[in-house]
Amino acid sequence: MIAIAAAVLFGLMPRLLAAEEKPSSIEIIPPPPAREFRATWIATVGNSCWPSKPGLTTAQQKAELIALLDRAAALKLNAVIFQVRPACDALYSSRLEPWSEYLTGVQGRAPSPFYDPLAFAIAEAHRRGLELHAWFNPFRAHHFQAVSPIAPGHISRTRPELVHSYGKYLWLDPGDPAVREYSQRVVMDVLKRYDVDGIHFDDYFYPYPEKSAAGQEIDFPDAASWKKNGAASGLARDDWRRRNVDVFMQQIYRAIKAEKPWVKFGISPFGIWRPKVPPTIRGFDAYAELYADARTWLREGWCDYFAPQLYWGIAPPQTSFTVLLDWWNGENVRHRHIWPGMNSLNAGGKWPPSEIVNQIRATRRYADAGHIHWSSSALMKNAALDEALLRDAYQQPALIPASPWLDASPPDRPKLTVTPWKKTMTLGWKKTGAEPVCWWVLQCRTNGVWTSEILPGNESGRYRENFSPDAVALRAVDRAGNLSPAAVWAPASGRPGAGIGKPGPAR
Repeated sequence: MIAIAAAVLFGLMPRLLAAEEKPSSIEIIPPPPAREFRATWIATVGNSCWPSKPGLTTAQQKAELIALLDRAAALKLNAVIFQVRPACDALYSSRLEPWSEYLTGVQGRAPSPFYDPLAFAIAEAHRRGLELHAWFNPFRAHHFQAVSPIAPGHISRTRPELVHSYGKYLWLDPGDPAVREYSQRVVMDVLKRYDVDGIHFDDYFYPYPEKSAAGQEIDFPDAASWKKNGAASGLARDDWRRRNVDVFMQQIYRAIKAEKPWVKFGISPFGIWRPKVPPTIRGFDAYAELYADARTWLREGWCDYFAPQLYWGIAPPQTSFTVLLDWWNGENVRHRHIWPGMNSLNAGGKWPPSEIVNQIRATRRYADAGHIHWSSSALMKNAALDEALLRDAYQQPALIPASPWLDASPPDRPKLTVTPWKKTMTLGWKKTGAEPVCWWVLQCRTNGVWTSEILPGNESGRYRENFSPDAVALRAVDRAGNLSPAAVWAPASGRPGAGIGKPGPAR
């Protein structure tokens, strides 16, 4: 009898300790998680954000990058935009372009001891629940602040016919099809070899105007490509330049989608399309000066998110953040994401931190809310801004808005196992179905209040102490942001702490 009783007891133990989700007569529906793109730019040109100076050791570079990612995660951001190609150089292991001088102080010199900064950044970002978007400057070839000699493997040495001197810079000519093919090859090399979540371009296409010593504006030196590729096109030269950039943007978008359809392509143009559009707006004319017809890129849908650099305050009528935000949203006929850039470096100086909080609130008037902080340096040195963001803007974590034009099919409901024991609880889960899981949304209800966590897709469980929730829900998230149905567990009686050590109703 003792043996039989023991066998019965121990045979029941797995069912007493582990309650798996299964159908329940009481339906528990967790609330939808908050949705918002919360990102920051990590600039490397001129050692702006990272590394703090060239020549740091590998350990020092890693420590600084981890500190930036830790701050982003602590603030409940969900993405970083990491500059990997400032000027035809590479902050990653490349066979096409030389190592950036911003790492070691010498262009072409690899970090020692060796590591790959982009691979390291991706792994550490994903570990913290952050997407990583690789940021490229497609046509800038050499920055005027560079201090080391140009490396033998730089394009100005290997293919000098593609590179032009313009003011203080070297620049690739967007009017040359060979240039567009070369820059696309660089982007696609990163896309194919690294697990990036996005590809990102900023506002440098044709260069910002340079002036001669006499103060005269210098025209971009593209006479040869104009004669070869443009003069017979029937277009005026300015229109031909705009078309060159248009062609490149369309080609890049199509190439990304052909290779990895889930990787988002983001563009961050100058925040004003044209002065007097809308009527109260004044400022730099990017359409005429940079040959950047950003409105066309948005209206044609050649991007997945559009991040106009709205680096001005809400109040000034000539550059109003909200007026420009509303105008760009009005041009969004393809229903892409509009996630503006904000000048968070102004907070605490030119602006109170509340200006940034109010700009974030303005973006939330739109369903696919989002924004990007310029730059990560602002979040590392401004305690007042960080406090305001946590108190007034980022109380809960947020899931990045879905991109249904990339994929609208949700993943299958995951399998959730909950093992309560006294005042502890072990949560375990795994995916079902073939679709990869990018993130998990874990939600717990305690005393009727739901809280949410967004966890990396490679996690498979959590252990909690002093934890007696009313219900636990888990949903899988794919790389396009689609949510699976929820796997839900609740204790037997549905009351806090009830049924501890016993399987409760779940679905």
